[in-house]
Amino acid sequence: MTKTSKAYAKINLSLDVIEKMQDGYHYLISVMQSVGLNDEITVKCLKSSEKNERGKISIVTGVPYLPGDERNIAAKAALSFFEHTGITGYDIDIVIQKKIPVCAGLGGGSTDAACVLRMLNDIFETGLARQALETLGNTLGSDIPFCIEGGTKLAKGRGEILTDLPSMPHSYIVICKPPFSCSTPELFKRIDCGKIHARPDTDGLVKSLEAGDLLALARHMYNVFEDILPQGKREIEEIKSTLLDNSALGCVMTGTGPSVFGIFNDHVNAQNAYKQLITGYTDCFLTETI
Repeated sequence: MTKTSKAYAKINLSLDVIEKMQDGYHYLISVMQSVGLNDEITVKCLKSSEKNERGKISIVTGVPYLPGDERNIAAKAALSFFEHTGITGYDIDIVIQKKIPVCAGLGGGSTDAACVLRMLNDIFETGLARQALETLGNTLGSDIPFCIEGGTKLAKGRGEILTDLPSMPHSYIVICKPPFSCSTPELFKRIDCGKIHARPDTDGLVKSLEAGDLLALARHMYNVFEDILPQGKREIEEIKSTLLDNSALGCVMTGTGPSVFGIFNDHVNAQNAYKQLITGYTDCFLTETI
């Protein structure tokens, strides 16, 4: 049994941190959107020689520093699926053709894990509803519940409380990742919810979606993590300047960074921004909303 599917990246149109909860996690509010940039995943399920035992899970990514064993979040997703369903006796080979950059704020690992959960649900015809898959995913990573279905959603809590929103008007998205990574745990340690002076207007952003007003949406985008970056602020501002100079309607950092994206309603302007940025940055992409 073999299946191939695409795992789509996500961007955060807004990202706010409200408070630190008793369990140590932070309560977030974010408007999230799927984009066309994707990894391609192939899952092959083979009968194991040990019929009543959990089979082996192997991962091939082509990225040397990503684990190829059960430390990989895609493998953890498969293990969680089999534990939940009680299915045994299969060896699983997972091949991931990576296009989404790693540690970029684009949900690359999360969307791979979500894709594996969906594919195994289809392969074994287990009929798990979206909510069940989201619950499984939430035990592995905060962005996985959104990535199960994707689209345009309001996410709260750790990211597991999801509300469907009107689809974002079609637009072209230019994504650029500067050549450094941001530590998510470090950024959460740095943030002081009581000292956040600038926050996204989430209600205004949602109203913009309801009105189908792309320009208003772009003007409401904001990410509180941009204000506490320990490094790279200059590069992020330079990327933003390039995007805006090429008529982006708005631009903002996604997730805990460091990737920055710009929204365009004109393909030529988006292409010009991409061509300018790709000369200086390896991880640069021209995609669109889905």
